[in-house]
Amino acid sequence: MNESSPILNISIFGVFVLITLVVVIRASRNTKTAADYLAAGRAFTGPQNGIAIAGDYLSAASFLGIAGAIALNGYDGFLYSIGFLVAWLVALLLVAELLRNTGKYTMGDVLSFRMRQRPVRAAAATSTMAVSFFYLLAQMAGAGGLVALLLGITGTGGQALVIAVVGALMIAYVLIGGMKGTTWVQIIKAVLLIAGAGIMTVWVLAKYGFNLSSLLGAAVDAAPKAGEKLLGPGLQYGATGTSKLDFLSLALALVLGTAGLPHILMRFYTVPTAKEARRSVVWAIWLIGIFYLFTLVLGYGAGALVGPDKINAAPGKANSAAPLLALELGGPILLGLIAAVAFATILAVVAGLTITASASFAHDIYANIIKKGREENGNGKAYDEDKTDEVKVARITAIVIGLVSIGGGIVANGQNIAFLVALAFAVAASANLPTILYSLFWKRFNTSGALWSIYGGLIVTITLIVLSPAVSGKPTSMFKNADFDLFPLSNPGIVSIPVAFLLGYIGTILSKDKADPAKQAEMEVRSLTGAGAEKAIAH
Repeated sequence: MNESSPILNISIFGVFVLITLVVVIRASRNTKTAADYLAAGRAFTGPQNGIAIAGDYLSAASFLGIAGAIALNGYDGFLYSIGFLVAWLVALLLVAELLRNTGKYTMGDVLSFRMRQRPVRAAAATSTMAVSFFYLLAQMAGAGGLVALLLGITGTGGQALVIAVVGALMIAYVLIGGMKGTTWVQIIKAVLLIAGAGIMTVWVLAKYGFNLSSLLGAAVDAAPKAGEKLLGPGLQYGATGTSKLDFLSLALALVLGTAGLPHILMRFYTVPTAKEARRSVVWAIWLIGIFYLFTLVLGYGAGALVGPDKINAAPGKANSAAPLLALELGGPILLGLIAAVAFATILAVVAGLTITASASFAHDIYANIIKKGREENGNGKAYDEDKTDEVKVARITAIVIGLVSIGGGIVANGQNIAFLVALAFAVAASANLPTILYSLFWKRFNTSGALWSIYGGLIVTITLIVLSPAVSGKPTSMFKNADFDLFPLSNPGIVSIPVAFLLGYIGTILSKDKADPAKQAEMEVRSLTGAGAEKAIAH
């Protein structure tokens, strides 16, 4: 069988990095104001933004993590694909356009619209950075395993160096290009990822006469330990009552989490009108849905052609299934191309996450809390139009976030990245979604309720994650030699999401704060119709 060629792989990586850096530098030429840096000047069309949304959403978890999960666990692994796709529909129906009509740059704009600005913006920024951190862990872990496989690096030191290089490139993209440069990288990456996955899907099916049943049978034959359990539910989550409950918890987190992911919601601020936002949603759903059908074939194809033993023995383990399948199908050249696509996926998503977190800090904390959103530059311009301070703070924040994510990625290296992303979804569904829905649909909801649901959901979720088997107590845990897993479920969503909704309700009912009827009415009209939104965005 063909072997990986490190020199070829590095060359393909280098070409991709050079091309995308040129694109980012060209895009940065018109990045002068906060609106340019944080919202790409609202210059993208619906189809362009739809492709970029797909690029943001189809992370390394979608390509590497899900393919590996299906290869090893069959049907239970495919549940990630189903959850991620259904989650997008929830985001579309409940929050996407409403947020676009109400906000300006960040989720904090929406949550603080009819409440006390400073505490709610601080809470929204804290939650945004927490979600971004967990998501970044997954991407960095994927980068470590992927490049280690391609370059033949087996030691943890070498993989840590790879993660650091990815982090440095991510910081460069964000510092140079802002949201406009990041969006173009997302578009390039989405086209490459969907095309690459499509080619591999057709190739795998061709090997089995375009007969899906033959492919599934071959996957079963290649995994004698699992056997036909690969084709039905229960291989990963059906062994005990606890594992079944863990699956339900995972499903809740996946389905509800997308509607609270700040880096996805922020994409709707890069288009000029609500009509273009709707067009971008249609494009995104089609592209995302098609891609997740590809993952079914890629996962079972890796199981059949590579085999679970070889996947588990590779650097990155489950995350190496798709690259190993590419090596099996087309040798070193296809492996290099597909790995470059996966590398592009990681770089693009981490850049999107970083700019979202840095924008939240710069816009919500610095501009609207520290500077109080006033006209600070003395020339009559509103503060958020100023072309120096807010952008400067966002860039400094991006560097800090990049360094922190490098450290976290080194610790999380080797974990299944689809699982790590599911933790980010649990944080988003618990800390963000209740507050977003209450703000949009409950007239009585007030500042205290918002703080209770955001901070309460965040604290409960992170505490349960730290005390779960995902962090300690098992051979597959992040800290293998520690044992403080007091909470039995790996994903806390089934507990943390209802608790966060309940805390938001209790905080509102017990508080003496009164909602402002005028602001509430304005928010309702604007969110549903878009009336006044363009004026607010312009100013």
